[in-house]
Amino acid sequence: MLGKVDEAPLARTETGGLLPDGAGWFIVNVAEASAVHTERLGDVVTFEGGQRFPEFGVNLRVLRPGQPNALYHREDAQEAFLVVKGECLAVVEGQERMLRTGDFFFSPAGTAHVLVGAGAGPCVVLMVGTRKDSRTFLYPASEVAARHGASVERDTDSQEEAYASSPGWAEARRSATRTTLGPIL
Repeated sequence: MLGKVDEAPLARTETGGLLPDGAGWFIVNVAEASAVHTERLGDVVTFEGGQRFPEFGVNLRVLRPGQPNALYHREDAQEAFLVVKGECLAVVEGQERMLRTGDFFFSPAGTAHVLVGAGAGPCVVLMVGTRKDSRTFLYPASEVAARHGASVERDTDSQEEAYASSPGWAEARRSATRTTLGPIL
């Protein structure tokens, strides 16, 4: 039998945004949520506090022209991307596809992909993916993704090796600064 779920309190992070501080339901406005800025991988709102969402990951990413959201990769989890504002380039299985406001991209598990900001200004993308206890990644070398600074030089299944020559998200997040996405939306 399902029981009542309590509201999770929101707490201010070191960077000044709000995140849930415990389990439960919560509501937070994007302009007040915890968001960080990185030069390499754009701005991101994660919505997750000390406890990760167990079944799916969700974030809102702002990519400026030329900024990739990651390195070109395959993973054993499905993901979906909705362009809320602006334009970005999807590199999918070695093909380039322009995405504009309102476009939705579904990436089944095992699909090689990366998004790169395009157009004249920022692109806002809602990103959602399934979660597993352990995820497997493969970073295949891609000539197409390399033209956008989003590929490894040689195939690897090591995230550490893939991001060794450029800051990965974990490293970028540690040196990131607070940003607010409200004015961009």
